[in-house]
Amino acid sequence: MDTQPESKPKKPFSPLVFRYFLLLFLVSSLLLGRLLWPFFSILILSFLLAGLFQPVYRFFNEKLKFSDQFSSLVTCFLIIFVVFLPLMTFVIALSKEVLSIYPLIKDKNLALMLQQLLEENETVGRIKDIFAGFGIELHPERLTRVLSEFGKVAGLFLYNQASSWAANIMHFVFSFFMMIIVIFFLLIDQERLISYILELSPLPDQQERQLFKKFEEIAKAVLVGNGICGLLQGFLGGAAFMFFGISSPILWGGIMAILAFLPIVGIGLVLVPAAAILFLKGNVGAGIFMLIFYGTLSFSVEYLLKPWVVGERVKMHTLLVFLSILGGLSVYGVLGIIYGPLIVTAFLSMADIYRDNYSEHVRKATC
Repeated sequence: MDTQPESKPKKPFSPLVFRYFLLLFLVSSLLLGRLLWPFFSILILSFLLAGLFQPVYRFFNEKLKFSDQFSSLVTCFLIIFVVFLPLMTFVIALSKEVLSIYPLIKDKNLALMLQQLLEENETVGRIKDIFAGFGIELHPERLTRVLSEFGKVAGLFLYNQASSWAANIMHFVFSFFMMIIVIFFLLIDQERLISYILELSPLPDQQERQLFKKFEEIAKAVLVGNGICGLLQGFLGGAAFMFFGISSPILWGGIMAILAFLPIVGIGLVLVPAAAILFLKGNVGAGIFMLIFYGTLSFSVEYLLKPWVVGERVKMHTLLVFLSILGGLSVYGVLGIIYGPLIVTAFLSMADIYRDNYSEHVRKATC
């Protein structure tokens, strides 16, 4: 008769051993974070895109009865055609446009063009005469100098960015395909990964689910709601520039697509100055149309399309959204458009959990 080996009795809990384990766990976590830090942006974007395309994966997997691996592979190919190819085409065209306008901004051509535009414009002359009647002298050349310096700084920045994109085009391709590999496995194992993280977390299950749900909502709002609305405004704004013969429509369309994420001002930072330039050139009708176009596009997208796409999933004050995107852009660059709202969402979610579950206990303990 076989006898089962006796199991060793469990050792009693030791605070010293537990502290030693926490130290080892902290060190291993820091080493893992240092190891994965170069791929931080890739991992974040992969997680967001995997969540965004999860319904497509489930359609292939559950409705069409494809295997897990094949469903994920087809979804990844769809991401390449929907995201990577248009983005690659846009980056190449944008780089060419920025490089083409650099000589105009680098030299004094921009200052001369602005000065000539102001001096030859009849409206500016009338305004100058009106102010002169009140003893106020206007000096358009000073405005020209300020605008040309601003244009030179902005142009040099755009030129450096375009040069960086052109030089790192292979790095861009490598990063995207690294992201595709991560998305391939995330689509298959995302639920298991989330369950594993939740098991490690000491927070109650309800609070953990609340955090993940909030992140999922804000990710969909940023990528789907703001992303689609930003692309639409950038495309239509660039088309308007092309229609009126304004140079570099792809460049300005890309800038408007980024600015569209900002509430309050948005694409007006580009379209209003463009309308002013059309007025100065004597194209009064085109300038009026540009202003009407800006008002119509901004109102329809911000107050009709975006609420319909995003719905009530994201309840964040407009000023907080504005500051989170500006702060994200200043700290993380273009990806700050995504990181900023995510960071603010994390804080607000933790604040809600504290208010609902812990504030009363803390108040009683401090009284």
